[in-house]
Amino acid sequence: MAARIKKGDLVKALAGDDAGKTGKVLQVLPESDRALVEGLNFVKKHMRKTQDNPQGGVFEKEAPVHLSNLKKEES
Repeated sequence: MAARIKKGDLVKALAGDDAGKTGKVLQVLPESDRALVEGLNFVKKHMRKTQDNPQGGVFEKEAPVHLSNLKKEES
C-alpha cells in the first residue's frame, strides 16, 4: 500500500474508538502500514520503577493506527 500520509499531515480517524477525531501525524511506519497520530489511540503502559523513572506506575501513550483507518484532512 502506497503511503499517501506523511509526517506532519492532519488526519481524521475513520474507524475505532477514536472515529471522527483529528490529529497530526508524528511518525509513519511503512513496513507495517501504520502511523502514530497525536491524540489518537491511547493505550495504558505499565512502567517498572527505574533510576530514570523512580515513580513507576501506569502511563498513557499513543499507539500506531493502521493507515486504512485514517483519512488526510484538507487544510
